[in-house]
Amino acid sequence: MGNRWSGVTIDCLDVTRVSTFWSALLDRPPGPSEPGWVYLGHPEDPQPRLVFQPVSEPKTGKVRLHLDITVDDLDHAVSQVISLGGHPTGERHDYDEGTVVVMTDPEGHEFCLVHYR
Repeated sequence: MGNRWSGVTIDCLDVTRVSTFWSALLDRPPGPSEPGWVYLGHPEDPQPRLVFQPVSEPKTGKVRLHLDITVDDLDHAVSQVISLGGHPTGERHDYDEGTVVVMTDPEGHEFCLVHYR
């Protein structure tokens, strides 16, 4: 079968809070999970599942890997992130092909909202 992409794991102090944020933002319900962990999606899904892993130390510094979330309506998506407990970073990039706005989830994990023209 070879190598394949199966998921992205996000370290969290509050697994429930962070996984609830991402579940609502991406409209992906939790799947079967290990105790104390939350998985959004299943290994067989066409999209990689998100895995929320409990850790005891808070995030420090900039994350070296982040998710890009393509959106149809950038203003609506920014408002949705804020209403779910996320935050804007104030960073925005306008390119010929579209716009990227950098946001954070409730624990400060950076991600990008991407709107293509």
